[in-house]
Amino acid sequence: MPSTSTHHDETADDPSEPESALQTARRQLQHAADHLDIDPSVVERLKHPKKVHEVTVPIERENGDVEVYTGYRAQHDSVRGPFKGGLRYHPEVTREECVGLGMWMTWKCAVMDIPFGGAKGGIAVNPKDLTEDEKEQLTRRFTDEIRSVIGPTTDIPAPDMGTDPQTMAWLMDAYSMQEDETIPGVVTGKPPIVGGSKGRDAAPGRSVAIITREAIDYYDKDIKETSVAVQGFGSVGSNAAKLLDSWGANVVAVSDVNGGVYDANGLDTHAIPSHHEEPEAVMTHEAPETLTNDELLELDVDVVIPAAIGNVLTEANADDVMADIIIEGANGPTTSTASAIFAERDVPVIPDILANAGGVTVSYFEWLQDINRRAWSLERVNDELETEMLEAWQDVRNEFETRDVTWRDAAYIVALSRIAEAHETRGLWP
Repeated sequence: MPSTSTHHDETADDPSEPESALQTARRQLQHAADHLDIDPSVVERLKHPKKVHEVTVPIERENGDVEVYTGYRAQHDSVRGPFKGGLRYHPEVTREECVGLGMWMTWKCAVMDIPFGGAKGGIAVNPKDLTEDEKEQLTRRFTDEIRSVIGPTTDIPAPDMGTDPQTMAWLMDAYSMQEDETIPGVVTGKPPIVGGSKGRDAAPGRSVAIITREAIDYYDKDIKETSVAVQGFGSVGSNAAKLLDSWGANVVAVSDVNGGVYDANGLDTHAIPSHHEEPEAVMTHEAPETLTNDELLELDVDVVIPAAIGNVLTEANADDVMADIIIEGANGPTTSTASAIFAERDVPVIPDILANAGGVTVSYFEWLQDINRRAWSLERVNDELETEMLEAWQDVRNEFETRDVTWRDAAYIVALSRIAEAHETRGLWP
């Protein structure tokens, strides 16, 4: 089912309109394709999702009212393996957003050389408005609506914004009940007690820290003399900050939705509760200075890691960013215009599809554990993740150096070349 977003593509160059995830994903796809000698028909196919499922999800609220929500599952490409990607519960979930994020998952799996394709889904709902029982009911009903299009060898959801391991446990249970057998491999990001992997929650932040460490080394800096600012102290930001801190980096600023704390001599990141431990607690931590999220991005530091939400580095602030290196912890924190400004300024931006790919990598490990019914130790998970991240870093680094392109283009070139080769090898069904 081709995307119906032509109008949105035409407005992509209007600076007053923020670029959507789909516009960004398509633009980045074309940019990478321009560097490669691949069949244009493959690129054209990759601009569109294979299928987009839209479902109605009615639930009865605890006050007796029936409320109807809209759910989506966008399946972008499965040439290299089953569809893979998160499910988000957020008021602004749209069909187009799911398509764009699903495309990003395709690139992310390919750059990591994981045998999955890309998908994304969600429900347009504010989960904070639901009780725990209502959220469970919503998840089970949504699972039933999309049951025919997901499965351990077809499409494997995972947690995302507004969802968590418990959500995945409900989804796995609802799917398994209908299939009349326990099928843990239908989702990843579950609690370990029902087939989840140790280290899954911390994996995106761990991979951000690993790639940050490698980038610091690549640019001839000593990690023990490197100052780091991290926007966002959720799962990604807190795990990345604490790991970098333990490796000797000087983490001088962290923030959450309310703002941040700053100490030029370095913060004790392990003393600051993550969002999961205590929501919005960063500002309660004693520090010499507080600052806004915007100010954090413009600090004079060696490394800045936007690890909160998308579109925070824009045309408006790109010239004011003073960091030497940018590592994308969140998905899509840098707009296309800002990326161009950073390229012109020779500020390296290590892209999200490489830096935060630890999540999908450990999801792959979880899937393997589920299929084989054999759990791995945390040490094995972290060792295997380290190996996979270093291999992906080397692959991207090789393209970066050989082709004289940006880090983002290098990552997309690695991904697209693998996907295109798979498409050309498999051919087109007549």
